[in-house]
Amino acid sequence: MACGVVLILGSGPSVTEAETWSRDPFETVVAINNAWRVRSDWDFLIYPEDFPEERMPERPQAGQLLVTYKDFVPAQNRFGGFVYAGGTMAFTAAYWALAVLRPQVLAFLGCDMVYPVSGPTHFYGKGTADPLRPDITLQSLEAKAARLEVLAACEGCGCVNLSSAPSRLGFRRSTAKELAEGVPELPELDGSMKDAALRAEDALGYRVASGRYWEELERFDPAELAKIDALWLSALPRRSATEQHQMKETLSGGQLEKVYPATG
Repeated sequence: MACGVVLILGSGPSVTEAETWSRDPFETVVAINNAWRVRSDWDFLIYPEDFPEERMPERPQAGQLLVTYKDFVPAQNRFGGFVYAGGTMAFTAAYWALAVLRPQVLAFLGCDMVYPVSGPTHFYGKGTADPLRPDITLQSLEAKAARLEVLAACEGCGCVNLSSAPSRLGFRRSTAKELAEGVPELPELDGSMKDAALRAEDALGYRVASGRYWEELERFDPAELAKIDALWLSALPRRSATEQHQMKETLSGGQLEKVYPATG
């Protein structure tokens, strides 16, 4: 399957903007967890094993499909697995869509991963800030977003954020109207940094075929993962000066090249 623009709906407060949008710019709509409530014309609902059954739609319409761990774990593994990709559903949904739907654009709404101290944290009210939990795969949400954007670009797919709210995603901002007029250009990449990040991942070997990485936490060194996060941030030259500074601090002294040397 190959398609144009895939709209990925999360549960952030901004997702309600999509309630009145025309379907025209979006070939496919992927809802994460509770976001199926936002639009009735979703195509895929993706959710984890522990998603409460009472929150599921009672009767999906004809053509609407459910995506479970049996589907998204193999897709995630194709792109390195949860430890490197980030163990939260916004990234999981994106890698599944990239592997299975093969889109030209992944367009995100309600996936900003910013949770205000007061007021609603989700479109349905107060909820759990899952991406902010203490998890070794989520040390830098910005780096995980960069990794996704780089690997998507290598597949000929762009990533955009349709939200105007503060966001941990570093994707280019866009609108439904702009997508109706044409797909955005792919981002400029630093190929040497992308290759170094992939070599580093291969060298560490932090892959868990089952997807249940939390059962093998003793294998993983957070400092080594932080080095890889810094590489992914540096693979996107447009990243902010602050992020680039943080990357240089993490990789001070050229230590990464010593540990993961380039091969011919």
